[in-house]
Parts: sequence; C-alpha cells; structure tokens
Amino acid sequence: MTETNWAGNLTYAASALRTPRTVDELAAIVAAEPHVRGLGSRHSFNRIADTTGVQVSVAGLPALVEVDDSAREVTVSAGLRYGELVEELDRAGWALHNLASLPHISVAGAIATGTHGSGDHNGSLASSVAGLELVTADGSLLTVRRGDPDFDGMVVSLGCLGIVTKVTLDIVPTFDVRQDVYEGVSWESIADHLDAITSSAYSVSMFTDWGDAGAGQAWLKSRADVTPPATFFGATPASRELHPLPDESAEFTTSQLGAPGVWWDRLPHFRLGFTPSNGQELQSEYLVPRFDAAAAIDAVRSLAPVIRPHLFVSELRTIAADSLWLSPSHGVDCLAIHFTWRMHVPEVTALLPALDDALAPFAARPHWGKVFQSDRERLGAAYPRIDEFRSLADRLDPTGTFANEQTSEWLGR
Repeated sequence: MTETNWAGNLTYAASALRTPRTVDELAAIVAAEPHVRGLGSRHSFNRIADTTGVQVSVAGLPALVEVDDSAREVTVSAGLRYGELVEELDRAGWALHNLASLPHISVAGAIATGTHGSGDHNGSLASSVAGLELVTADGSLLTVRRGDPDFDGMVVSLGCLGIVTKVTLDIVPTFDVRQDVYEGVSWESIADHLDAITSSAYSVSMFTDWGDAGAGQAWLKSRADVTPPATFFGATPASRELHPLPDESAEFTTSQLGAPGVWWDRLPHFRLGFTPSNGQELQSEYLVPRFDAAAAIDAVRSLAPVIRPHLFVSELRTIAADSLWLSPSHGVDCLAIHFTWRMHVPEVTALLPALDDALAPFAARPHWGKVFQSDRERLGAAYPRIDEFRSLADRLDPTGTFANEQTSEWLGR
C-alpha cells in the first residue's frame, strides 16, 4: 500500500512499512535491511522520514510510561504520542515543561527533528531528554544518558543514528495554566517591546498574516495563579474564544478567556480530543537568534507581497537555548518564525529560496521537519557542530543504513 505523510504533499518511496512488536524483531529488521528509516506520526512535511528501503514504525512496541519520582524522570516508549503520555503523567502528579502546538505527534519524531513549544525560559521538547535507547545499524541496542560522550549529538538526530525505542524525559510537578488572548498587536509595539511581550507569560505566541496591522492575535499561556495584564501593548483582551485563523471556529482550540486548566490542556494550541484532518497545508519554520529578531521580522515583512497569497498564518514565539548539536536553538535563545502555507505546492516551493536568502544574514536555522530550501554551506554556518554530527553518524552508521536522499543533501553523507 502506498503511504503518504499527514499533509498529503508527499508519497513515500519506501518499499514497505514494518511495525515490529518487539525490540528483537526491530533489531532483526535493521540488521537485515540495507536502508531503513523510522516513521513517526507523519507530521514532517519533507522527505526526512523517506527511504528507498524499509520504513519502520515503533508505534507497535509495548507501550511504556514508567515514572521515577526520585529522579524526576519518566521513561516512555518512543512511538508513544504526547497525547497518549500526558494524562497518565498528570495522574502521577507530574508534567512536561513544554508541549508543541499539537499533542498528536510522536515523542521520538518530535525530538529527532527539534520540535518545540514556546516560552522565553522553555527549551524545546528535545531539551528535556535525559536518556535514549536505540537500535543501531548492526542491530545492537545502545543506551545513552545525558552526560555521556556525544549525547548532545544524539538527541536531535534526524533519524540518522538509529531507531529510537525508549526515551527518558525530565519531568516537573504538575501545574495549571490559564490562556488569555489579545487582539491587535501593532508592528510598532512588536519592534519597541518584543522582549517585554514574549516575557509576559509562561508561553507567548503571536499570529500574523504579515499585513500592515501587525499580529492579529497574541496568545498568553500563564501559570494559573498569575493575573494577566488588562491591556497588552495596545492590544485588547478578546471577548470570545479564537482560532489562529480569524475565520475559523475555535471549537477545537484549547480553552481561552482565562479559564484555568491542567497543563496538557492549555500548553498546546489544539485540544487533545481534536483529531487533525489530513493536510491541506504546508509548514516552514526558521529560528533566529533573539538579538536578531527585530531585523529578521523586518526581512520577512519585506517579502509580504509574495508570502501573503499563499499563507494561512504565521506564528512568532520564543524558545530557550539548549546544548544539542542539531537543535535549531543550539547555544542561543531564539525567535521562531513559523509559516502555515496553503497547499500551493509549486508556488510555495518557488518562494522558499527567497525566504532562505532573506534570513541567511541571521544564520537562521530551519526546522528539520518542515519544508525549506537551503544549501549545505548555509546549514554548516547555521549549525556550527554539524561536522561533528556527520562524524558521529559515520561512526555509528558506517554503511549509511539510516541515511536517505534528504539527509544526504543536508549533511553530505
């Protein structure tokens, strides 16, 4: 059966999709096949999960959620989706520090691509990884922990080092969150007060279509015991629940208007019970250093005439620095500039080089799971430890079992 990604913009070239039920079965597949790629929840918009060989899904491995209260860690099966983890974790009195916009993505896939939530002091989802178990190219099982040699190179791995079977994550005590939305943040306010805007809540997202009005909405996710501001840098509190797209129903967005709720039902933008429909969108995202945020926003605004006809909405949010080699927030606090495109594949593909050119002066780092067009030289400048990662991949996977056309284009292996 021909498989596609979630968006439907790609048909995979894999010869087969295997769903092993045990780690031993997975190891046998990896050892026997010349080319293997892991396939998560299919939310990547490029060919990072593709192969001319065999795709494997670890969603069929035994489900695991094992909390270690004393270590403040949880070990989970890699194929678990965040939405399958969060309620069980909360019942045990614990939480994750951050979640992405959708809770429907797999743990291993999100980590491997550097997927993130938001917040000035919140690192990406990968930054909470304390340990990994993976099947390497010869079928052997490798376990690594934070602090081990090369660990920082093994977390955001692009699927190039092996098939991850278990992940150990840092956890924090459970907490409640309120969400307040404000309408109408001007570009002038963003330029003059960006740091104050993004530090005004646990997590802040601004949504824009790059028109002259600025950000039509700002979503503030705050600890439930924090009182939000009455006004917000010239914006006014929303009087009704909103969707990031002004004309869409807010039926499936997480509750707003200050109603407190558990962390996993407020940190994402969309409800756990909401099943996203397949596709009809593309996504791109670049992370730029915070000190270049204003200039990067101006650079994108200069492209507004070519961006807007193909755009649903853009999101601006911040992510804290981490130490992971291929993380888009490696070594520097970042502003993420996200684009949710209409399914205008030829037109979006044609404008991506101009977007990459506009953000190149800021050593912008593309999200590995989204659509972008860059070259190896720019990626090397943006990710200063990419050569070390390439050497690590050569050592763990000398025959290129886990390489594919996409990762070879990016890494040169």
